[in-house]
Amino acid sequence: MQELTPKQIVAELDKFIIGQRQAKKSVAIALRNRWRSKRLPDAIKEEIIPKNILMIGPTGVGKTEIARRLAKLVNAPFVKVEATKFTEIGYVGRDVESMVRDLVETSIRMVKQDKMTEVMDKARELANERIVEYFVPSGKKESPRNPFEILFAGGTAANPSKQEGSEEEPALETGRKWWRTRLESGELEEELIEITVEDNSQPVMGMFAGSGIEEMGINIQDMLGNLLPKKQKRRKVSVANARKIFIQEEAQKLIDMDEVTMQAVAIAENSGIIFLDEIDKIAGRGHSSGPDVSREGVQRDILPIVEGSTVVTKYGPVKTDHILFIAAGAFHVSKPSDLIPELQGRFPIRVELTNLSKEDFKQILTEPANALIKQYVSLLETEGIAISFSEDAIDELAETASKVNAQTENIGARRLHTILEKLLEDLAYEAPDVKEKTVTIDRLYVKQKLDPIVVNQDLSHFIL
Repeated sequence: MQELTPKQIVAELDKFIIGQRQAKKSVAIALRNRWRSKRLPDAIKEEIIPKNILMIGPTGVGKTEIARRLAKLVNAPFVKVEATKFTEIGYVGRDVESMVRDLVETSIRMVKQDKMTEVMDKARELANERIVEYFVPSGKKESPRNPFEILFAGGTAANPSKQEGSEEEPALETGRKWWRTRLESGELEEELIEITVEDNSQPVMGMFAGSGIEEMGINIQDMLGNLLPKKQKRRKVSVANARKIFIQEEAQKLIDMDEVTMQAVAIAENSGIIFLDEIDKIAGRGHSSGPDVSREGVQRDILPIVEGSTVVTKYGPVKTDHILFIAAGAFHVSKPSDLIPELQGRFPIRVELTNLSKEDFKQILTEPANALIKQYVSLLETEGIAISFSEDAIDELAETASKVNAQTENIGARRLHTILEKLLEDLAYEAPDVKEKTVTIDRLYVKQKLDPIVVNQDLSHFIL
């Protein structure tokens, strides 16, 4: 975890998210507290658990984006799950423990990628040797035999055919050196070669559908280990593509998966972030039938995971005591107090995100690193069209977004996506054929395109 102060964390979030100062402060403090707890003696460290956060606010104001950017900022495993996807144990659907399994899978991928990056140079070297071996085969070694082959065909585990003191060795080495030089100079990049690769496609087991095997992550191939022979297939690819395939295979062989698993589980347990979205949709008590029958049951299933328990995964048991949970919901129909009291107590930090104003919309259009206007300008640049937005055009777009949100459903910043798509619809359609390659969008242009829809409230319900 990077040693970022709360102010630095907020400054980084400001690059992508406009406003919502209080929410940013809360997540920054929670993150810094993690950094602080890691520097404490083990006895105290175990007692300090992260303070989970409940974000309350309408859609499109930045709840999800704050959590996602936070995870990227500290390079921590992060999963976003929707509470509505889960069902109480005993009903058809995903059980709540799958969120922890997803987190561990994410952590495994991150650690594995880091380890593979560390051995990339060695893997590249070995990959090049395999390509040279294709052009000048040594005929030295035979792959070790499978246990089933030994059992049923008899014989020993390996049958090396190496002839010591072979007179062909110097000639082979000279040939390899010549091919190696050509390979390093890039002469062979487009040359087609036939290679043997492992077939990693998994058979579809329909008979197990819905039985929970997918949730547990059980893989029959993993269970049987090396007893069954690995399927292989032949592929004809260019040397450049063969190198990429071989690099991945060699890097996979060079890393210790036991160490990867151990590190990944530890990182998931101590640095993982689970974003629990739409938690307001499972709030509400008193339902005992109909589609809401398992709402309270889901809350009760989530409770032990949030307060700290052990979840069994295919990588071993994972403790959830120090995982940071960030829950979010609009709470239009229900309210936070409709959650069961035990679950309310597990989210001690509550932050209310505010509705976006016209000024916020103006900033969202221009200021963030991934601002919407920058995205559309870049897209149309690929067609050779340079578009620019005047200040009054941006002002009009912000005014329109604010007005439509007030007249119809308030969907926050997502309204800007809809408005900009409608505004640039004709230009994007005619872009390949348009002769005027410089387009300036001003207030008049915006009003011409959007006013007929904004004025007609029935139309704005469906189009904007």
